[in-house]
Amino acid sequence: MTVSTETRALRTQGQKKPARDAGIRESAVSRTVAMAVMIVATLYFLTPLWWLLVASTKTREDFTTTSPLWFADFALFDNIAALVTYRDGVFLQWLGNSALYAGVGALLATLIAAMAGYAIAKYTFRGRETLFNVILGGVLVPATALALPLFLLFSQAGATNTIWAVLLPSLVSPFGVYLSRIYAAASVPDEIIEAARIDGAGEVRTFFTVATRLMAPALVTIFLFQFVAIWNNFFLPLIMLRDESLFPVTLGLYVWNTQVSQIPDIRALVVIGSLLSIIPLIVTFLALQRFWQSGLANGGLK
Repeated sequence: MTVSTETRALRTQGQKKPARDAGIRESAVSRTVAMAVMIVATLYFLTPLWWLLVASTKTREDFTTTSPLWFADFALFDNIAALVTYRDGVFLQWLGNSALYAGVGALLATLIAAMAGYAIAKYTFRGRETLFNVILGGVLVPATALALPLFLLFSQAGATNTIWAVLLPSLVSPFGVYLSRIYAAASVPDEIIEAARIDGAGEVRTFFTVATRLMAPALVTIFLFQFVAIWNNFFLPLIMLRDESLFPVTLGLYVWNTQVSQIPDIRALVVIGSLLSIIPLIVTFLALQRFWQSGLANGGLK
């Protein structure tokens, strides 16, 4: 009986061990595949940026005669100097216009979306769900589909070729309202709002002193999404603006790129301008990233 019991135990261990080994092998294979996919995706996204950085350091002659993914004679600062002095520094004016459109537009759009989402989440009124569904439907409408109706509206108002033609449409963010409503419902307890009211705080003060602090990670997310969307916006300024002094950097670089066949020297300016135009996006993301991290940490503690 003892021998039989030991034999069965050994057989059982022999049957379990291959399954455990198979699980380990499967886990190792899964990790390897996942790592390979991430490496390929990283190369896919970073290779154009690397090419842009390398190309921005080359002279006009080296741009077409040297390896596209490696450096030649370093002329980055000379290219930057040529860019900022070309046509009395019009590129810096375009950069300032983009900062104005994206900065002010994203800030006001975040504020409007936060107030709307908070109101829908915390106030009960007739038609609340219908209103939210209509706003949610706006998320599904591509911005390019609204460009022509907006142009017709601004044409009727005589507001085309002005700052307002680009800035005002940027203040609407259906996704921001959706995210604000979801985050306000989850992170702003009704008890805190009632306590603020009991202490004598009005609705506006409660929103700005209590709700916005609890909603900070969502507000940063909305700001970043809207900032990037406005900064990269091309089609709306293309149909709204005719005055070169009002162009954002995306439209200005596009106009220069269309002139490359007539002015070959401008190609280097387009390349270095493209590199400089993405630096504000990187700086903004890195500066606001800590708010995301603090939001994740607070969510983990809750």
